[in-house]
Amino acid sequence: MTQHTFRAEPFALPFDVKTTALVMIDMQRDFVEPGGFGEALGNDVSLVRTAIKPCGTVLDAARQSKMLVIHTREGHRADLSDCPPAKLTRGGQTFIGTDGPMGRILVRGEAGHDIIPELYPVAGEPVIDKPGKGAFYQTDLHLILQNHGIKTLIVCGVTTEVCVTTTVREANDRGYECIIPQDCVGSYFPEFQKYALEMIKAQGAIFGWVSDSAAIVDGLK
Repeated sequence: MTQHTFRAEPFALPFDVKTTALVMIDMQRDFVEPGGFGEALGNDVSLVRTAIKPCGTVLDAARQSKMLVIHTREGHRADLSDCPPAKLTRGGQTFIGTDGPMGRILVRGEAGHDIIPELYPVAGEPVIDKPGKGAFYQTDLHLILQNHGIKTLIVCGVTTEVCVTTTVREANDRGYECIIPQDCVGSYFPEFQKYALEMIKAQGAIFGWVSDSAAIVDGLK
């Protein structure tokens, strides 16, 4: 086992490249491009697009290190049978499944559901389609990670306070150590970004470690 270290808060995180995976959460057109679910909810997508370039830097470094890379997409079956009624309506309106500029919003197989071109998966990188916020809920993510002997997760993506932190909490309960590069996650609400990251690293990394893309790249060298 070759031990490396990531610079992070509240303290450095030791890791082994062979047992570390990069999980790219929901970098989908529906969330980070105009005309998708995020904008339909009234959000400014430019606030989450700041994460794209840093995510690309970490993704390139992970691929060069031959690390396991996993992508997730939130979305539902075309008949919406896997979408709870409580999720269908937001702000008194229904968006999921309705027609948008990139097809039916948050429906699997539609253009808006797919991952943005800048961070598109390459052959051999698993894509997890999830019906909920957390990447472990009703998916085979845990099985894939176990089959690869993964212990540490680098978690990137959107949005910080929803799908990213939900996944980190799920991972923590399953025994994984998570590190979140703060410039590789994004929120439509700057204050949510700040406090979500503070909650993760509080009390001696109660849910995980917070770092940045430069530290991740340095650690993988």
